[in-house]
Amino acid sequence: MSSPNVTSFYPVICSEHVAESMEFYTTLFGFEKTFESDWYVSLRRREAPHYELALLDAAHPTLPAGYRRPAQGLLLNLEVADVDAEHARLVDEAGLAPVLPLRSEDFGQRHFMVSDPDGVLVDIITPIEPAAEFAAAYTSAGQ
Repeated sequence: MSSPNVTSFYPVICSEHVAESMEFYTTLFGFEKTFESDWYVSLRRREAPHYELALLDAAHPTLPAGYRRPAQGLLLNLEVADVDAEHARLVDEAGLAPVLPLRSEDFGQRHFMVSDPDGVLVDIITPIEPAAEFAAAYTSAGQ
């Protein structure tokens, strides 16, 4: 079976705070609005690669009735060149409260987490050299 000819792929976060979340992602993470209504916002980063993200009012009737609730258990990973600089920018300067403090992990990440207005976690990551016990777990496709 062949795979589909995918032309775009992006998360749509079911939100109870569309306007506040839009402000969070545009102000702090460089996304720009490509479409905005009171129930749906499409966001895109101008710089290549052009990452996309959308926010949808969790109560909107376009969602099947049994799924009209805000996102839960969602973690967005944002890899950056310098996680320490991003921590200074987001926590020290912008005043975001980290839900996970800045730390280095043996599995090969230096990171911290913040949450958006709906409680969606944003994990800010810089890859680092993994400890020996994790190095073998990485495949050539993941490097």
